[in-house]
Amino acid sequence: MDNETHNASQLLSPHNARNLFDSVDAFLFDCDGVIWKGDALIDGVPETLEMLRSKGKKLVFVTNNSTKSRRQYANKFRSLGITVTEDEIFSSSFAAAMFLKVNGFPREKKVYVLGEEGILEELELAGFTGIGGPFTFFHIVRLSCLLIGLRLSSISSLEDGTKTVQLKPNSLFEHDKSVGAVVVGLDQYVNYYKLQYGTLCIRENPGCLFIATNRDAVGHMTDLQEWPGAGCMVAAICGSTQKEPIVVGKPSTFMMDFLLQKFHISTSRMCMVGDRLDTDILFGQNAGCKTLLVFSGVTTQSTLQDPSNDIRPDYYTSKVSDVLNLLEF
Repeated sequence: MDNETHNASQLLSPHNARNLFDSVDAFLFDCDGVIWKGDALIDGVPETLEMLRSKGKKLVFVTNNSTKSRRQYANKFRSLGITVTEDEIFSSSFAAAMFLKVNGFPREKKVYVLGEEGILEELELAGFTGIGGPFTFFHIVRLSCLLIGLRLSSISSLEDGTKTVQLKPNSLFEHDKSVGAVVVGLDQYVNYYKLQYGTLCIRENPGCLFIATNRDAVGHMTDLQEWPGAGCMVAAICGSTQKEPIVVGKPSTFMMDFLLQKFHISTSRMCMVGDRLDTDILFGQNAGCKTLLVFSGVTTQSTLQDPSNDIRPDYYTSKVSDVLNLLEF
C-alpha cells in the first residue's frame, strides 16, 4: 500500500482497537461473511458478541440478504446459539416494506415479489399484499403458521417459482394491472416467468415502482463458496425494462434512518463491520460511521490494496474475533 492508503486504512492492532472500542457505543454488523457463512458460524463470533454486550455496547445486525424476515433471522441466530432480538435486526426485506410504508404506497395496490419468503413476510406485516415469490411445499407449511389470522393471499401467490412460460404464436402473457411496485431481491427460484411478470408490471402499469433490496453481485450462501447475489436478478430487470431501481439496502442509508429513530445514537459513535467494500463499508461511510473491514467474506486484502479501489475503511482485520483477541480487559 502507498502512504495515502496506510493513512486511510489501518490494520487493527492492540492500540487502535482500544481507541476504536472506546470511541464507539454501537457496533453494526453485516451477517453473511461476517457472522456466518451459510449456516456455519465464523470462529470466535459468539465470544466476541458476548464480550461487546458485557461492556455495554449496542449490537445491531444490518443485512442485505432479503431471503429472510427479521423473525426468521432471529430464529437463525437462536439456532446458532446466539440471542438476538428482532429489534436488533435490520434486513433489506424489512427495508423494502418500510420504504413502501413511509412513502404512502396505496394499500389497494399489490406488490410483485421477485424474491423469497423474507420479502413476502415483511410486506404482510406492514399491511401490504405481496404476490409472486418462491414455491415449495415446505415453504407453504412454514408460512401457514405465520399467516393464521393474517390475509391468506400470500399462500396462493407462492407458486411463481415453479411456473413456466409458453412461447407460442398468438399467446399473450397476462399480468395483474393492480401491481404498483415490483420488489427484486435474492431469489434462488428465479425463472423466465418471473422475469416477464416483473418486466410487464414495470413497463405497462402506470407509475409502478421498481425497488431493489440490494445489488450485491455475489454472497456466501454456503460456507464453502460464493453464489450469485441479488444484483444478478436486479440486473436482469434493469436490462429488460431499461430502468434503474430504487435501492433500499446497503449502501443506501435508508435503513440507517430507522436505526437512528430506534436507538438515538449518533452515527459518529457507531462502527459498521462488514466484508464488502461497495455495500457495508460504503454504507458506513455514507452514514458517517467508523468502518471496519473483515477478510472473512467477500473482500480480500489484495482487493483492498488494489490501486483501482477507492473505498477505504478506517480499519481492517482478518475476522470479527480479532477485536476480542486484541483487547485486554
